[in-house]
Amino acid sequence: MDASLDAPEFPRPQSMGERQWGSEDLLCVSSSHYTMKRLFIQAGKKGGLQKHRLKDESGYIVSGKLIIRYDNGHGQLVEKILGKGDCFRFPPGSVHQEEALSDCVIIECSTPHLNDRVRCEIQYGLQQEGGLETTSIDEIETL
Repeated sequence: MDASLDAPEFPRPQSMGERQWGSEDLLCVSSSHYTMKRLFIQAGKKGGLQKHRLKDESGYIVSGKLIIRYDNGHGQLVEKILGKGDCFRFPPGSVHQEEALSDCVIIECSTPHLNDRVRCEIQYGLQQEGGLETTSIDEIETL
């Protein structure tokens, strides 16, 4: 048996704190590589319009239906409706927002950059409606 092999891990979900739109649970962390989370977004709720400086995130919709708002590359927000079995990816710098049309469960995998958030509502003439604030580059934590 190869003694250099690491033992498997079986982590327990950990809450990432209260969210006005639902819940966010950290499922797994591969230090300096990726995190995996389970997001629950309540019907009618949405996250902030945001982008990330470093974080690259992808998601798989386990259940429900949601609207993804994103910048089309010409400074305009467009919408796409996604449902069960659909996937998405937001590379760093991609302006995006998720709004649940029905209760949604999403599995998200991303680079391990926590608190990497730039709120973008004002840039598009929208009012920021609560949620987590913009963080500075110095506040970004890496797991």
